[in-house]
Amino acid sequence: MARIAGVDIPENKQIWVALTYIRGIGPSLSKKVLDQAGVAPETRVKDLPEQDVARIRDVIDRERLPVEGELRRIVSQNIRRLQEIGSYRGLRHQKGLPVRGQRTRTNARTKRGKRQTVGGMKRVLQKT
Repeated sequence: MARIAGVDIPENKQIWVALTYIRGIGPSLSKKVLDQAGVAPETRVKDLPEQDVARIRDVIDRERLPVEGELRRIVSQNIRRLQEIGSYRGLRHQKGLPVRGQRTRTNARTKRGKRQTVGGMKRVLQKT
C-alpha cells in the first residue's frame, strides 16, 4: 500500500482518484500533481513503481501544498481568528449554525442536529 502525505492510498484505484483520498487534494489538483511528476493518471496504484510514488511525494512537498494536518490547523486557526475578532461568521461558528447565509427556519438539520420536538403548543378547547 502506497503512503503519501501520511495517508495510505487505496491500491485498486487509478492514481488520480487515489490521491483525492488525501485531505486538501481534489481531482483537478491531483491531475496537476501527476502532470508535474510525469505519471500517467490512469495508472493503478498497485502498478506504480516506488520511484513514481517518490516523485509524487516530492511534488507535493516542493509545491508546499497544505494537506492533512497542516490544512486542518490552518482552517481551525482561521475559524478561531473570526471568533476572536467577534465577526458575524465567528459567532455563527460558535453557535453551531450555518455560516454562509443559509436559512435555518427549515433545513439546516446537519448543523442544528436531530429534531427536538417542543410540546405544549396545542390549544385546548373548553367545554361549556
